[in-house]
Amino acid sequence: MTTGPDEVDPTAMHVDAFIADAAASSEGKIYALGIGWNGIYTNAFPATHPHLAVVVTIHVPWTQTNEMHQVRLHLETEDGARVRLGQTVTEAGADPVDVLMVGGDFSVGRPPTLPAGDEQIVPLSFDIDGVTFTGPGMYTWVVSVDERQMRRLPMRVSLVPGAGAR
Repeated sequence: MTTGPDEVDPTAMHVDAFIADAAASSEGKIYALGIGWNGIYTNAFPATHPHLAVVVTIHVPWTQTNEMHQVRLHLETEDGARVRLGQTVTEAGADPVDVLMVGGDFSVGRPPTLPAGDEQIVPLSFDIDGVTFTGPGMYTWVVSVDERQMRRLPMRVSLVPGAGAR
């Protein structure tokens, strides 16, 4: 089966995604604020951005429902190095470890009223608090499903024009 430039293969899983100031998923929907941007401006580096959300909708074809899947999200630099998204403590008394990726497992059912061939949509919002950018450049959010890269969201981090000049 071939598809045109705006068509998607209905037998393959695909992902849509965007960056937002804030978002939440509830009852099969995404509620988002401040969407439609791909740049952060700062006065100096390193720069810590207080909060953003990466919103993902996974389109699961009928043939892949009722199965477990994995979704993963990470941020990388222009060189492909992973950016620390935060820290966590794995056990009491242990030192914190860097979080380089977030995600989880999901499964979507096949309701009896779903016509054969119809897809199911899984809406997700990944809240990222306090990510630190060490320098200017192009950063890319990478969404993977079942260990296959499905979507890349580029985001430029830049100095505010005139920042640092005295």
